Formats: sequence, C-alpha cells, structure tokens
Amino acid sequence: MMIALYVVLAIIGIIVLLALIAPKKYNVSRSVQVNKPLEEVFNYIKYVKKQNDWSPWKKKDPNMKQEFEGTDGEVGFISRWEGNKEVGTGEQEITRVVENETLESQLRFFKPWKSQSDAYITVDAIDATTTKVTWGFSGVNKPPTNIFFLFFNMDKTVGKDFEDGLSQLKTILES
Repeated sequence: MMIALYVVLAIIGIIVLLALIAPKKYNVSRSVQVNKPLEEVFNYIKYVKKQNDWSPWKKKDPNMKQEFEGTDGEVGFISRWEGNKEVGTGEQEITRVVENETLESQLRFFKPWKSQSDAYITVDAIDATTTKVTWGFSGVNKPPTNIFFLFFNMDKTVGKDFEDGLSQLKTILES
C-alpha cells in the first residue's frame, strides 16, 4: 500500500516538475522579401480570404468547408473552417488592422485540440519597391498541457508551413 502511495506521489511530482520547466509561451514567425511596393503588398495580405491562394493549409485540404462572417479586411471579420486531420476545425478573427503596417487576428482551434493563438502579418518597406513580410503567431501553453511542448518543436513544425506559405505569397505577388 505504501509503495503504491510513493509511486503516485512520484508521478505527481514529476508532472508538476515538468509543467514548471516546460515552455509557457511560444512565438513562431518567418519573413520573406517581396519585390513589390509596401502598399500593394499590404492591400493584398489584409484580406483573409486571399490566404486561400497561398496558405499551406488550404493545400493540405483543398476540400475544407469554409464560412465567412463580416467584411474581409476589417476588424471583426471571421473565417471559419472545418477540414481533415491536418487542418482541423477552427476560426480566425481579425482583431486589428493598421493600414500598411499590420494585420492581427486571433486563431481559435477546436479540433484536433482546443487552443488559441494570436496571429499577425506585418509589412516593412525595405525600399520603394521591396517589402519585407513577416507572418507569425504566438500564444500561451497552459500547464499541464505545456509538457507536450518539451517533446514537440512548434517552431520547426509550423515554421516550415510559414516558409512554404510565404514562398507562395511571394510568387503570387511578384507575378
């Protein structure tokens, strides 16, 4: 009986320790240079529906169900999706638009697991005809689920998707 109690206490102790040392926050972003003026680039990226043309997730499930609410490119616009295992189910809501600077949105995932992240796309003029586009998202890993991130590299996994998407965005904008 006492051995079982010690085993249970040891397991609880390990879980608490892992939850304390596991990452509590994440931020993943990638950038690309686009050979187009900043205003032209921003006027394209501020519309969430256009992400269907360059998002790597749309390619992972071209048959995903989508639904839109509100005016695209404006605060309050919501894009909802329901897709396969790779894409999951969720929604993206525009929370802030600063013309020719940033588009911020909240990502709410419902399946395969529930989570919430803050997404952003920013533009910076390198010169009159070249724009740096940065795409990323950040959030909080709540204990004890943050233990998972000791074994899963969010930056490596999602970063590759961001690189693919930005490469496609560059191709579209420069064609």
